Amino acid sequence: MENNFMQTVQNWLDGNFDEATKAQIRELQANDPVGLEDAFYRNLEFGTGGLRGIMGVGTNRMNKYTVGMATQGLANYMKANIEGPLSVCISFDSRNNSPEFAQITANVLSANGIKVYIYRELMPTPMLSYAVRRLGCDAGIVLTASHNPPEYNGYKVYWEGGAQLPTHMADKVAEKMALLDPLAPRPESDSMAPLTWLEEDFDEQYINAVLQCAIAPEHLAEDAFPIVYTPFHGVGGAIVPEVLRRAGLKHIVFVQEQMAPDGTFPTVISPNPEDPAGFALAVEYAKKHNIDFLVGTDPDSDRVGIVVRNKNGAYVPVSGNRTGSLLLHYILTAGREKGLLPEHPALVKTIVTSDLPRVIAEKHGCACFSTFTGFKYMAEKVAQLEEEGKYHYVLAYEESYGYMIGDHARDKDGVVGALLLCEMAAWYRSRGMTVLEGLEELLQTYGAYGEVTRSVMLPGEDGSLRMARIMAQLRQQPPTEWDGIPVESWVDYEPGRCYTGDSVTELELQGSNVLEYRLATGEKLIVRPSGTEPKIKIYALMQGVTAEQADDRAAHCAKAAEDLLLRL
Repeated sequence: MENNFMQTVQNWLDGNFDEATKAQIRELQANDPVGLEDAFYRNLEFGTGGLRGIMGVGTNRMNKYTVGMATQGLANYMKANIEGPLSVCISFDSRNNSPEFAQITANVLSANGIKVYIYRELMPTPMLSYAVRRLGCDAGIVLTASHNPPEYNGYKVYWEGGAQLPTHMADKVAEKMALLDPLAPRPESDSMAPLTWLEEDFDEQYINAVLQCAIAPEHLAEDAFPIVYTPFHGVGGAIVPEVLRRAGLKHIVFVQEQMAPDGTFPTVISPNPEDPAGFALAVEYAKKHNIDFLVGTDPDSDRVGIVVRNKNGAYVPVSGNRTGSLLLHYILTAGREKGLLPEHPALVKTIVTSDLPRVIAEKHGCACFSTFTGFKYMAEKVAQLEEEGKYHYVLAYEESYGYMIGDHARDKDGVVGALLLCEMAAWYRSRGMTVLEGLEELLQTYGAYGEVTRSVMLPGEDGSLRMARIMAQLRQQPPTEWDGIPVESWVDYEPGRCYTGDSVTELELQGSNVLEYRLATGEKLIVRPSGTEPKIKIYALMQGVTAEQADDRAAHCAKAAEDLLLRL
């Protein structure tokens, strides 16, 4: 292994790479041999979401050479599989190097005779999905690492229809990349390509499409309803407030320190609405202005989270699972009140999402379909439902703060999510309730469900090997209990083993690297490697007499699973 990676390092030093890159390699050789190995021990994997990794020199890093390779591989795949003129739309967010990577991507596509549409400014990721659908492009690319730490960037690929690139196509693109010469000349970031720019009127079209998703915006216009909003130094600050204002919201207090796009994310440890610590500044603003409801979108504005003041004056984050359940209840209830609900509504969720929304949906006469984790799967299911014409989806969501509503995009959209969540909070206020009181009502009515997610971080080559070993051991020696609760049965969703029993007949046939343990109590624990970060995720989906008891059970079970995985 050592000789292989050192030979790759030498190839870069001897090859047609710029001097700044070579200087950084020599710096690593002299001062950080471990970092040098991690940067070169493998090629950055092109997966179902494209590329995602730490920025820097090397084959296992996001840089202009790996971005160029991925783009050429995609171009070769498109030219081999699509007839006629080809077109791709590109966007980018506030991440460091995103504009430069976008320019390189445009250069390579243009050099291959592919028409390029591109936004002039930083834009939310869902606007890329919208553009692909609106313009009828063959593909789309957005330069973003979503909510990852600041040292990361990514290259997310979409296909016709606006959904993320399906797994089987991503595999083919990876095969095309593997045929490329890594030492071939690469495009420089200052090499300008002829582009078709998407102007401000296109932004207007997206905003109008989002506003069409509103259900009861009249409640937003009430003077008594204010919010605190933060985009966590991302791109949502230019779009989300405009959408909320046009919907009727009059009082928005901004977290000023976090409004300007900044890829270093200076005021947060993690720019992720899943992390309650990220809302610390927003809570300070809420206390100062006496505001109950806080909204935050992640750096590329495809995820959204909320924090709500409870009756004791404390500010409480609402989990993605429970936020989605509240949102579903609002859509089904308010939508029926306003006569906007389709005749046969449907919910689409993932297998790692709580069972509470399924119960809510069924009580409201709404069908529920499950998919594997990721909006690429949910978008495929929505497209299938649309083609069959029997059901019309009203919400697709997963527990990691992603919500898809409407037909303007085929991916999670924090902009429309923020709009509907603010509507929901204002609707509860019109009924004399807070969001937390609405949640309590849901849990009392439909059952006290608790969910806890934990992660086992496994970075680097050793971590990658250990991750595979852990999953193999769990398959070879399945645990018989979790936290003292017997395992009644377990399901292996891996390709080639995919279980297709009654409860999961709607899952995609190609499978996924997921293990689901069904406990004797009727509860679940699920284990799967992350598709975008070096970690194994654990999902404990539990129940209790009260929400607090359910959460406590979930926390104990998830911790027991984490301890076991760390011992393997």
